[in-house]
Amino acid sequence: MTLTIYGVYRSRASRNIWLCNEMGLAFKHVPVIQAYRLPDGGKGYAGMTTQSPDFLAINPSGQIPSIDDDGLVLNESLGINLYLARKYGGALGPKDAAEDGLMTQWTLWAATSCEPHTIEILYNRVGKPPEERDPAKADAAVAVLGRYFAVLDAHLAKTGFMVGGRFTVADINVAEIFRYARPAPELFANAPHVDKWLTACHARPAFKAMMAAREAEPA
Repeated sequence: MTLTIYGVYRSRASRNIWLCNEMGLAFKHVPVIQAYRLPDGGKGYAGMTTQSPDFLAINPSGQIPSIDDDGLVLNESLGINLYLARKYGGALGPKDAAEDGLMTQWTLWAATSCEPHTIEILYNRVGKPPEERDPAKADAAVAVLGRYFAVLDAHLAKTGFMVGGRFTVADINVAEIFRYARPAPELFANAPHVDKWLTACHARPAFKAMMAAREAEPA
């Protein structure tokens, strides 16, 4: 088995790397950096970027991450995680069709209903340079997310996990989206089960290993 992950740690590739760390799954890492982060879109850059011809042959959309798993090329970080967990994840993956459906449901819920707003919090409270932040966008995102935090809090109050009463790929996928909202502590103050769950996710050795590598990578 040869699994290759394309993407730098400072990207959504971190989601796939965290999962592989949890599974103890070996992989080859090809650091592909976002072209927009580089001067002149990466012209003259020695490494691979999202606009390099070699990478565009893998993902014509020019986005990271992508994987190649013994010839199967997949894009989209959350879908990649669902695939890897089904194939290699053991207890991290679904035990039956019902769990598979629930893992997909919560992943898509987080991606479509929540991530557009959590990313606004991240960008406009800490991610962008101060002069480029728009506090009104962050506040608007907090206002929208309040009801979604309430939904997740009520769900987590039952077992403390997303699916099956155990830690699974669904926890990784949803946690990686809700991590972006950490700069809005008011949301977590009103959702204690979400706060406890996300703290526990981030205390896992596999997450810490991924984040240590991410922090060591040039910003």
